[in-house]
Amino acid sequence: MSDQPQSYAFPHRAPVFTAVVVLAGILLFGVFVGKFYRGSVPVNPRGNVNVADIAEDQRWKYTAEGRAAALTKIHQDVALGNTYGWVDQKAGVVRLPIDRAIELTVREHTKK
Repeated sequence: MSDQPQSYAFPHRAPVFTAVVVLAGILLFGVFVGKFYRGSVPVNPRGNVNVADIAEDQRWKYTAEGRAAALTKIHQDVALGNTYGWVDQKAGVVRLPIDRAIELTVREHTKK
């Protein structure tokens, strides 16, 4: 018998097996992303969409005029967020600029 301890060599197939498992995982991840990660707007590669097939509340996305109108509405809403005005004068509800509303809220909650 030999006086040297038996060495436990790492099998040579383990790195190859690990590489195969990692590549299979990456491939599987790619398949899942390709299958389940889709945009909310159906895209026709030719660009021709039958607007009658699209839900009424989603049709604005398919025309330049609809997208321009949506952007204009967003700009109007942002502008309203920076001005004073009445929301309901009879009920006493007003609209304040956001910075002023934050300032008043902080002042109200820091009073003791």
